[in-house]
Amino acid sequence: MNIYIVFDSEGGHTRALAESIAAGAASVHGATIHLHSTEEADIYKLVEMDAIIWGCPGHFGSISSGLKKWIDKLGYLWAEGKLVDKVGAVFCTIATEHGGLESTLIHLLTPMLHQGMIITGLPGNFADNALYGSYYGVGVTCPVDSDDLLSEQGTALGKALGERVARITNRLIT
Repeated sequence: MNIYIVFDSEGGHTRALAESIAAGAASVHGATIHLHSTEEADIYKLVEMDAIIWGCPGHFGSISSGLKKWIDKLGYLWAEGKLVDKVGAVFCTIATEHGGLESTLIHLLTPMLHQGMIITGLPGNFADNALYGSYYGVGVTCPVDSDDLLSEQGTALGKALGERVARITNRLIT
C-alpha cells in the first residue's frame, strides 16, 4: 500500500504536521510512505499510489501558492482519470485562531473531488478532533510566538489522520 504525502511548508509547522501524518500511516502494517515537499514531489508518481494526502499553511483562508502551483500540474491526470478512486485527505496549519482553517481545508479538498478521489476526513469520535481540529481533514493552529512547531494535540491529530487513511486504503485495496 503506497501513500504519497505532499506538503508546502514555510516555517516548518506544516512539515511537522506532515511528518506526524506519515508516522500515523506508517503504523499500519503494509503501508509504504512517500513524504515529499512540493519542491521534491513528482506528480507522475501519483498514478502508482493508493492514497494521496496533501497540505499547506493556510494563506488568508486558502491554499498556499506553493501547493497550488503543484496541484495545478495535475490537469493531465484529471483528463485521463488517473486519480479516480484513490483515497485522499488534506491538512493545513494556520497562525491564528479563526484564521481560515476550515476554508483552507475545503479549498484543498476541491481538487481531489474534481479528480474523483475518495475523501477521508477525521471524525468527531477522536476526542482531540472535536476540540482542536476539523472534520474536513487535519487543521492545526500554530501560533507564531510559540517555540513548538506543533502542539501535542496537533501531533495526535496528524497521527490519527495518517492511520485512518492507511486503514481505509488497506480495506479498499484488499
